[in-house]
Amino acid sequence: MKFIISQMAFFWAQQSNKRNLRFMARFSAFVILLIGFYSFTFHVLMEREGQEYSLLTGLYWTLTVMSTLGFGDITFTSDAGKMFSVVVLLSGIVLFMLVMPFTFIRFVYAPWLEAQSQARLPRELPEDASGHVIIVGAGSLALSVAEKFRKYSMPCFLLMPESPEAIEHFDKGYPVVAGEFDVAATYEKLRVNRASLVVALYDDMKNTNIAATVREVSRSVPIAAGADYVESLDVLRLAGCNHVFHFARMLGRNLARRVFGPDSLSNIIGRFEELCIAETPAVVSPYVGKTLRETDIRNRFGLNVVGIWQGKKYQPAMPDTVIDEGAVLLLAGPSELLDLYNREMNPAAEEHNPPVLILGSGRVGQAVAGNLEERRIPFRVVERNARNIPQDDARYILGNAADFETLFKAGINTTKTVIVTTHDDDLNIYLTIYCRKLRPDIQVISRASLDRNVPSLYSAGASLVMSHATMAANTMINLLSPGKVFLLTEGLSIFRVQAPSSLVGLALKDSHIREQTQCNVVGIRGTEGMSASPDPKEPIKATDELILIGSGEAEQAFMERYHG
Repeated sequence: MKFIISQMAFFWAQQSNKRNLRFMARFSAFVILLIGFYSFTFHVLMEREGQEYSLLTGLYWTLTVMSTLGFGDITFTSDAGKMFSVVVLLSGIVLFMLVMPFTFIRFVYAPWLEAQSQARLPRELPEDASGHVIIVGAGSLALSVAEKFRKYSMPCFLLMPESPEAIEHFDKGYPVVAGEFDVAATYEKLRVNRASLVVALYDDMKNTNIAATVREVSRSVPIAAGADYVESLDVLRLAGCNHVFHFARMLGRNLARRVFGPDSLSNIIGRFEELCIAETPAVVSPYVGKTLRETDIRNRFGLNVVGIWQGKKYQPAMPDTVIDEGAVLLLAGPSELLDLYNREMNPAAEEHNPPVLILGSGRVGQAVAGNLEERRIPFRVVERNARNIPQDDARYILGNAADFETLFKAGINTTKTVIVTTHDDDLNIYLTIYCRKLRPDIQVISRASLDRNVPSLYSAGASLVMSHATMAANTMINLLSPGKVFLLTEGLSIFRVQAPSSLVGLALKDSHIREQTQCNVVGIRGTEGMSASPDPKEPIKATDELILIGSGEAEQAFMERYHG
């Protein structure tokens, strides 16, 4: 009964439902008047034929004819009466069998079902709620952030306007709370004063409104927001945001750092405090054809080989893994040991370093170009929109990236790396396939706007894929737990956990973490600080914090095995 009352209250509270009911009232009045008119006409025509019936009989005849029951116990004998019967019958078919059912479904039943669904959406949190994260957004970015928070058991709630989309996400298990983002009372119901973070993930103007509205309720809760444009960074801070991130620029930097520079053998792609993660191509090393055990990299340089990229596939480092010519080794250790590795390998410097080819000159493409320019790596950009091309810059080529002549002019035949940066995943998949067919031997790095398109990009031939949504989610996670997770590439990240009780006292070489979970321990933080190259013979202490690297599946396997 209480649920029905709440549904009724919600149904009557909607202005659209009130308009629908007013329409139904007018429609019902029209039907009643039409039935009355037919009943009156029935009596007039019957009197002309010398028959006389009661008012109830006239109503009875009208309803039986309009509903096509037609018992036949009362009939006209004149042609006018029979013609009138036909008119009543046809109007009844149209009205009762066609118009009325669809009208009822459209203006009463469908709104009632919608009200019934929306009544299930929570609109406030318990009064004792605290330490939670409020994510304000309705797109794939907000869903990815919420999914990431749930993965690490951090309480979060998605604030979304009342809509079928909100109901759909609620039914899928997302912690949706219905409400308007620009109403202060909404945040009061979400106990924003006791929240640990508010995340705004709409466009710049809406995010500004969200920050200003939240500040009406709480002056202390931290607010983080994404910015579409550099010009909006200061405005969002002035509105009350504590943290503002230009995700497009961050994504561009992450894509660009996967390109090997002319002056280094190993390329650092991520830092986790003093621990560095670097990539190094096997082809410029003496390790091609050898197993990892035979390379003896750990004893020689103090570095850990934690994984290998074989084409587009990542696999954890196992002692018997054979290194192919096209493999890329993933090394972990302090920066000074990586420098030692570079000096020892002493790669021959190339006289000519072909330009990196960037497809798309939007916000992400410009960030990629800027980062490559800082590293003195030559590049060329293909862009079909003339407004995105700087004047008098020969490195920018106007044209369609799907046109062979344009790509040939940009250097597709000589480049070693292509970076696909457009915001359209369908176009990115198309360009990835095209570049891979033209040059099967090059590295293709692609951007994904939606997480669901990452597997498709890998299937299309991308060497590496980085997702806008996943990068943003990891950024927000690190606001609450600095250094908890670091994204290396899509599906591969570094994360840290407290040493599980079942591993305490075991040496790393006896823990079998790698064999059982496909995760590699790349560092250990103990009471004396970080060990970026842990001794595999040292026992794990209860106070240690393990730094691991692995795919999403490997991370989940580790959590399930050691943390339930």
